[in-house]
Amino acid sequence: MRSAVVVALVAALGALAAPAAPAFAADRQSALRLLNSLPVSGEHPQGYARDLFADWLARTGDGCDTRQEVLIVERVSGRVADCTVTAGTWLSSYDGAVVHSPTALQIDHRVPLEEAWASGAWRWTQATRDRYSNDLGYSASLLAVTVHENESKGAQEPSEWMPALSSQRCSYIRSWIGVKYRWRLSVDAAEKSYLARQLRGCNPMMAVPRRAVVHTA
Repeated sequence: MRSAVVVALVAALGALAAPAAPAFAADRQSALRLLNSLPVSGEHPQGYARDLFADWLARTGDGCDTRQEVLIVERVSGRVADCTVTAGTWLSSYDGAVVHSPTALQIDHRVPLEEAWASGAWRWTQATRDRYSNDLGYSASLLAVTVHENESKGAQEPSEWMPALSSQRCSYIRSWIGVKYRWRLSVDAAEKSYLARQLRGCNPMMAVPRRAVVHTA
């Protein structure tokens, strides 16, 4: 059993190094092309509060909330019963840590809620913000990572924080662009310039996520 878990972890590490394969991917395009399609605008941080976005909701019909769904999908091993993973193993993509307890994991919003707010979510209806914070339609939107990595990231942009594992940084940049594209969020000029520079050393191609439905208030 131990050897099987090791093999699974090795396979998971390989998958983490590759571009995320989101649900509903229509095709593959250059990440730079997607970045260039994003609106460029100054940020609007005024008025942000965490409670403007819903906490974890049960949206899939199986009774499991979003946190539970992510833990189930991202487990390397473990049994699932009533939305709970028992004897589970997870691999935290930001730092490569092998985790055996779900309490050691937090669910990271790839593009943090505060960043989303400043990049356009301040215009959204409450229902749209709730769907954003519980987005299971794009595998790069939410992921289980160690508490330390999630809390060290906070609401920072890629120019301020990147995963500890250098092998994950290209995927992180592509996924950041993918989330912003999916939810029609803007980038500011400095953010766009930084993302473009980081892409120069990366595999340029990525799966294009399906656009989310966004309603403004």
